[in-house]
Amino acid sequence: MPVVILDGSTVRDFVEDKAAFEAAMEVRFKETDLNDDGMLSRSELRTAFEKMRLLESHLGMPEHKTPEELTALYNSVFEQFDTDHDGRVDFSEFCSQMRDILLAIATGLGTSPIQVVIDDDGILQDAVNHEEKNWKENDRFFFLLFSFAFLCVFL
Repeated sequence: MPVVILDGSTVRDFVEDKAAFEAAMEVRFKETDLNDDGMLSRSELRTAFEKMRLLESHLGMPEHKTPEELTALYNSVFEQFDTDHDGRVDFSEFCSQMRDILLAIATGLGTSPIQVVIDDDGILQDAVNHEEKNWKENDRFFFLLFSFAFLCVFL
């Protein structure tokens, strides 16, 4: 698990880059859609959340919940995702809810950079990769700009 330094702007910028966000969500959606029918069932969404162990812990510490409590939590999460209440989650519903979740994370992170341990293949890693890509592109731009300015001054 990598340790990264990030703040809310890392996550917010990723979500606001519609093309990058939707591309990442398409990968996540396909990973979650175990039967490859283009929709997420209650069990598929539960399996994805179980892998992340978000509902079984509080601030990263395991919480002991009864099977009934966990089922109620997972059902509640599914109901949030299934906004049209048709018993399935389509890609649009998935993106919308993931956007809301990530923006809430961004707000929680605030503006002060903090050191965070993240999953190698998690959604926050997608945000960090997006930021790194943008920094590399900006570095090239500033190098070219500096080179041009240098040539203008000394030629």
